[in-house]
Amino acid sequence: QLQASGGGLVQAGGSLRVSCAASGRALSNYAMGWFRQAPGKEREFVAAIRWGDGTTYFGDSVKGRFTISRDNKNTVYLQMSELKPEDTAAYYCAASSRGSVYWGRNYAYWGQGTLVTVSS
Repeated sequence: QLQASGGGLVQAGGSLRVSCAASGRALSNYAMGWFRQAPGKEREFVAAIRWGDGTTYFGDSVKGRFTISRDNKNTVYLQMSELKPEDTAAYYCAASSRGSVYWGRNYAYWGQGTLVTVSS
């Protein structure tokens, strides 16, 4: 089970951190990812981290602005900085045990979305 939290309203240029708490299974063989979807747009890969070795991946639109991390309590964090209005979306966390981390179809488990709104 994945539980996302931390969304909210922030001004452009600001920062926000969203969290994803995982329960029910060991994560050592999983990659944890964040995707987002804005109204009327396709789902977009944001970031991912391999739980075992901490390797991180980022979508082109967020590189240099977002970071992803994990702790020892099965929680993954997405730290978002220099936020832009185009970052407004529902953010979803997901877990994958196979394949490329960039593809949503490789994620077997999804949490509910947490809404991030960036005002201009």
